[in-house]
This record gives sequence, C-alpha cells and structure tokens, in this order.
Amino acid sequence: MGNEFRGTGNLGAAPVLKMVAVKGEDRPVCELRVFFDEYSRDAKGEIQQSGGFWLTGSVWDRRAEATAKLLRKGARVRVEGRLKEESWADKDTGEEKSEFRLVIDDVFLALSRIESVTFKEKSGAGEASDNQE
Repeated sequence: MGNEFRGTGNLGAAPVLKMVAVKGEDRPVCELRVFFDEYSRDAKGEIQQSGGFWLTGSVWDRRAEATAKLLRKGARVRVEGRLKEESWADKDTGEEKSEFRLVIDDVFLALSRIESVTFKEKSGAGEASDNQE
C-alpha cells in the first residue's frame, strides 16, 4: 500500500508550468514549492508559528494547467498526494543526495484568502431543458 500526504501551506513561489515528454508524448506538469507551517500556543496562550517544512510537488495534465493559471505566490493551499524519494549524484562533488517530493493528486485553495470566484459555464447546460417532455 502506498503512502498518503495531506497538508496545508503557502506557495513560496509562483507555480511553474512545463511540458515534459513522457513515452513520446508531451504532457503538462506544474511544479509547486509549498511551506507547510505548524502553529502552537505560547506560554501566554497566543498562537505562534512553531515550525514547518518545505516540499516541492508536481501536478500533472489538466490539473497542472489549471494550477498554473489560477494560483500565485503566497496562495494558501491544501494539497493531497503521495511522497516519493528522489536520489541523484551532485554534479560538482559526485556526492549522493536525495529529497522527498510530492506527487500531487489534488490542490485546494483556502477560501479565507479569496475575494471572488468565476465558474465556467457547464457544457451542454441549455440542451437538457430543450428535450424535456
């Protein structure tokens, strides 16, 4: 069974959309850098940031295009996906390095920072009413 990751944080940079060749076909992928913050109460009972961590994640295909179009640096998001460890050799030293990356299945925008929303027209919306008996 695979692992699951869910976390809420802020985008540390604007999303970056790229096209990547996969099995001879170009596919869109959007890279996100997210700071997942942690909060706790201090001795006076006030909430303060007590830590957190950075993860880089990738969103693929249609979600990649929507993510790049709709999100920006500083956006408060909740992401769901799975962690994957990637390893490589440092170009300069040859030292083996690794990091965890997030393969993102879904991205949700925190509504507390949204001023307005515009929905797309549902395809075929007017057709169903024309065929009613």
